[in-house]
Amino acid sequence: MKKIILLVTLGALPATGLAENVLSDQYTDCMDKTGGAIPEILNCIAVENGSQDVRLNRAYKAAQTHLSAIRAKQLQEVQRIWIKYRNANCKFYADTQGGTSATLRTNECLMNTTASRALELENLKYIEP
Repeated sequence: MKKIILLVTLGALPATGLAENVLSDQYTDCMDKTGGAIPEILNCIAVENGSQDVRLNRAYKAAQTHLSAIRAKQLQEVQRIWIKYRNANCKFYADTQGGTSATLRTNECLMNTTASRALELENLKYIEP
């Protein structure tokens, strides 16, 4: 049984590391100071998730100003769908029997997915000025 859990955990690592290059230096510093303690790690993730959410909202508003009215409306619709997807996808990791690792994976998923989407939206202005 432990081997299966380990494989599932290791299988989740690439998904949680997708946004690693777009996370803040403050997050990296925070994680370096945790000593592996779960409450501290969760705190670092929570702070970074808040920062990435602010970044996402800023990028969304900036993208809206760079797009035509039709494209801005499309982006609004896509963003609403994306939020539902992100929340449902990350909720999947919240296995009630997964314990602390499920909590970590869920929170990392929210943080990384939000960071990736923020970067995507930041780059939209280059597609349609």
